Amino acid sequence: MRVLIVDDEPVARRGLRRLLARDRDMQVVGEASNGREAVRLIRELRPDLLLLDVQMPEMNGFDVLAEVGVDAVPALVFVTAYEAYALRAFDVQALDYLLKPFDDDRFRTVLARAKREFAHRNESDLARRLEQLLAQHAAASAPPDNPLHRLLVRDGERALVVQTSDIDWIEAADYYARLHIGSATHLIGESLNELERRLDPGTFLRVHRSAIVNLSRVRELRLDYRRRHMLVLSTGALVPVSRARRGRLEQLLGGG
Repeated sequence: MRVLIVDDEPVARRGLRRLLARDRDMQVVGEASNGREAVRLIRELRPDLLLLDVQMPEMNGFDVLAEVGVDAVPALVFVTAYEAYALRAFDVQALDYLLKPFDDDRFRTVLARAKREFAHRNESDLARRLEQLLAQHAAASAPPDNPLHRLLVRDGERALVVQTSDIDWIEAADYYARLHIGSATHLIGESLNELERRLDPGTFLRVHRSAIVNLSRVRELRLDYRRRHMLVLSTGALVPVSRARRGRLEQLLGGG
């Protein structure tokens, strides 16, 4: 099987290549470090197996699938660090996944399933399943009908009710999120991805893979000494802004 590796982390790509080298049935024909490059290589190389990272800047794994079209997608294995909601969808659609960090046994199991799917593949059935998966992702990514207005946070022996309108910004903390409210911080058991789906998109914006901001708290967009874009909030907090999300931020703030 001719394999294309897509992951924005060089260490992850090297690890996948090393594991694939142990299997004589696998030939790595290319690597992509971002979604745009992945789209180009899928079209050019027509690989038999795609190892596709979910979380990438600018174009994520779902964007790649939507761009190339389900008919052009080969046997598919998703690679992810924390997309728990997506993993459930992959399982339902009988598409396999690798959850980082994974061990050699899990990798061998996934490759064996990929080989079986490739040997007995039904391209129309694969296209149907991918279309269903993309539809599920689009529905999960749609603005919430009932945005989140309150959160319950633990503070020692107490449980505090926090109004989302009081939050200045939210910071990723592994599988958790840290709320910044004035000088106080609270750790809650939800990921930034989960909060992004539930919060009012007219009030809160994901400006970086590690940060969501309350737009009403934004006072300035500036470059730091390393030429990185940073938001200055009304509290004085500095929050990084990724290049991929800057355009949407400026649009919402009235800049275009």
